[in-house]
Amino acid sequence: MVIKNVSLETVIGVTSKIPENDKMEIAFAGKSNVGKSSLINALMNRKSLARTSAQPGKTQTINFYNINDELYFADLPGYGYAKVSQSEKEKWGKMIEKYLNQSKMLRAVFLLIDIRHEPSANDKQMYDWIMSNGFHPIIIATKLDKINRSQIQKHVKMVKQGLGVDKDTIVIPFSAETKQGRDEIYALIDEMLNQVNALEGEE
Repeated sequence: MVIKNVSLETVIGVTSKIPENDKMEIAFAGKSNVGKSSLINALMNRKSLARTSAQPGKTQTINFYNINDELYFADLPGYGYAKVSQSEKEKWGKMIEKYLNQSKMLRAVFLLIDIRHEPSANDKQMYDWIMSNGFHPIIIATKLDKINRSQIQKHVKMVKQGLGVDKDTIVIPFSAETKQGRDEIYALIDEMLNQVNALEGEE
């Protein structure tokens, strides 16, 4: 995948309508401090189009980035940040659920988990919730550069066991610092685009 042009096209809040996009969408979900903006920036080949916030829990909208006029990245609000009130969390939850249920173009959900730690209760809840909404999340194990190479397999296993994933689940270790894992993510996205284009060709 070669990134030619990207732009932040649509931002929706709690009361907004879900945009009726005509291109494939991929959603990114993860805890507030898991490195979601860093991953999206690395994939878009931009330094700071997706804003990394000094205050976790700051993203309260779903942001749609147009990639090459071929697909959209949907950046979902981060979850699990203690300083956000329960009523706010519930509003975001409803917004995300509305998006997962109503988007006609959503093809995949990438769930980001910090590779250094066992998945939290919030992570497990999010994984189960995405599954119950009919999607099979692809796990991106972030902050790969923070552990030794010899520890990678052990930590990947810990992430899989902590989430209780089924055996077909894809887990990609990723580092925003070194960009390790980016090519595997690009390859997956290319595969999805090819499938969508092939289906459209049959219509």
